[in-house]
Amino acid sequence: MVIFSASAMFFYCIALVLVTSRLFHPEGPNRRAVASFAAIAVILHAAALSQVIFTTDGQNFSLTNVISLVNWIIAFTFTILMFRLKVIVVVPVVYACSVLSVALLWLLPPKFIIHFELYPEVLAHVVLSLMAYSALMIAALYAIQLAMIQNKLKKKQFMLSPGIPPLMTVEKQLYHLVIIGVILLSLSLATGFIFLDDMFADGKGHKAILSIMAWFVYITMLWQQYWVGCKIKTAVIYTLTGAGLLSLAYFGARIVKELILS
Repeated sequence: MVIFSASAMFFYCIALVLVTSRLFHPEGPNRRAVASFAAIAVILHAAALSQVIFTTDGQNFSLTNVISLVNWIIAFTFTILMFRLKVIVVVPVVYACSVLSVALLWLLPPKFIIHFELYPEVLAHVVLSLMAYSALMIAALYAIQLAMIQNKLKKKQFMLSPGIPPLMTVEKQLYHLVIIGVILLSLSLATGFIFLDDMFADGKGHKAILSIMAWFVYITMLWQQYWVGCKIKTAVIYTLTGAGLLSLAYFGARIVKELILS
């Protein structure tokens, strides 16, 4: 696992340097080179994850493994879409977070064993939850970039560069991502209510409540945009608030339990 992790970090770093060094260059970064090194990193990252998650005792869904898995989904998505992405500014953040998440695999290796083979319906719920969280975290990255571009425009510091896409393009993509994330989050909540008997049990109720609160935040954002329009600043606040609530729901208690109290 160490070999796969170290190699993944190495290739992520190369991709990170390639995209960062020419981020605001008139011609932009060499996307083919970035995608090639990032693809190797993503494959090695997947290999490292498979070794730490699939154990002889069951599936190890520890906090660090789940965080790394979410980062892998996001890095995989950005790498696959590299040639279609108009939003390059967030790519360095994605690959930098991937480097850190891979490092966590062997720096902080707690165990949280689950047997999904015995509960396939729970696996469906977990997969939907991870996909929803990943989509909405990507939306949060877009929201941060949207705020940055608007701030540059207000201060008349906007630079014409392939690395900085039009404001309306990022805003449109943000809403697309939120819609996808809300659909997945709705399915995740639905499967949780249907299949999980202990969804509101002691120590777990906060996750459901915070997830439902995040769902209402995103629904309110989409409703406002559809009926009266939503200012960019307001959309950014909605998106980051929802992302914060979901992060607390998914990882808050587990950070305390697995990393602080362990």
